[in-house]
Amino acid sequence: MAINAIAGAAAQIATLPTLPSTGQIGWTGGAGATGATGATGAGAAGAANADIAAAAGSASAGAQSFGQTLVKALDGLQASQTKADGLAVQAATGDLTNVHDYMIAATEASLATELTVAVRNKAVEAFNQIMNMAV
Repeated sequence: MAINAIAGAAAQIATLPTLPSTGQIGWTGGAGATGATGATGAGAAGAANADIAAAAGSASAGAQSFGQTLVKALDGLQASQTKADGLAVQAATGDLTNVHDYMIAATEASLATELTVAVRNKAVEAFNQIMNMAV
């Protein structure tokens, strides 16, 4: 289902910035960040970099990349909309025996579309914030 794929992809996105111990300033992401709960010491940046390297290694070892997950989620969205459309045609022609099947499919397609639009809006908002940052 598209919702599960998008939720899985969103769970993998780093949400807290970390600074590497080399003095570089910028976003490095990673699961080693602790954010407002307090730093874990100088090893937090190293752990974040190790997480990124491990993620890159696992991506080449057969795990899906973010782009692949996004494409899979969009394919699931299209499939749910196609299913709902097919059931709507069956309902209109009188061939549908269980109306609740159509209602469930239509609701799933609607929710998946709303989630996709919300994710897109957040991505555009994040892009605009990055573009407005002072250099």
